[in-house]
Amino acid sequence: MSQHTSEKTPIFRFLAVLLLPFMHLVARYRIHDGDRMPKTGAFVLSPNHYSEIDPVVIGVVMWKLGRMPRYLAKASLFKYPVLGALLRASGQIPVERAGAMRGNDPLVAARKIVDDGLAVVIYPEGSLTRDPDMWPMRGKAGAVRMALEADIPLIPIAHWGTQLVMPRYGKRISLFPRKTIHVKVGDPVDLSAFRGKPLDGQALVTATALVMDAVTALLEELRGEKAPAQRWDPSKNNQKETGRF
Repeated sequence: MSQHTSEKTPIFRFLAVLLLPFMHLVARYRIHDGDRMPKTGAFVLSPNHYSEIDPVVIGVVMWKLGRMPRYLAKASLFKYPVLGALLRASGQIPVERAGAMRGNDPLVAARKIVDDGLAVVIYPEGSLTRDPDMWPMRGKAGAVRMALEADIPLIPIAHWGTQLVMPRYGKRISLFPRKTIHVKVGDPVDLSAFRGKPLDGQALVTATALVMDAVTALLEELRGEKAPAQRWDPSKNNQKETGRF
C-alpha cells in the first residue's frame, strides 16, 4: 500500500458511520503514546482482552490513529448474513474455535494482509482472560508466530475501562454515565533474539512471555498497580481455554 494512501476505505468509513457515534456516546477515549503505533507498513497489534466489546474499542482507537484493524474473528460470526458480509468486505479472517481448520491456517490468510502492508490484531491470550482481577493470563503463540514468520514489528497495547462499558462475560452495554477508557501503546517488543531462527516450541513460549510482559507492564501503568508475580494459567486452575491460538 502506498505510503500516502489512506487505509480508511469506503467499507471502513461505512463501519465508522455505524459504530463511532454510539461508541463515543458510551465512552471517551484517552490514548497515551499513540505515536508509537506505526503510521505505515505491516505490524501485529497485541492487546489485552477482558470484555466482548474489546475488539470494537481497539477498532475505534486504530481509526483515531489512522490505521484499520484486521482481526482473527470467530468463524461463527461470518454465518450471520449482514454481519458476515461486513466482516468479509473489511478483510477480517475467520477462525474456527475448536479443532483444526478445514481450510488454510488463519495465519496464512493473515500473511496476505501483512503482504499488503496492513495491520493484524491478534489477541495473545486467545480469549478473555480468566484472571480473577482481569490481568493478562498466559499467552498463546499466534501473535509472535505471525510477527516472526512475516518479519514485522509486534506492538503491544493495553486498555482499561472497557469493563465499565461491558463487564467481562456480560452481554449488556452500560450507557450512562459516560465512561472513560484509557489506552496505552507500547514500543515494539524486542524479538530480535528469535528472528531468523527455528521457531520450536520453547522459542515460541519464551517469545510469547515477552509479549505478555510488555502488555502487562502497559496495563500496570494504566491501572496504577502491580500485576501478580505469577501469571494466571488456566491449565493449572481447572479452567478450559476456548481460544485457538
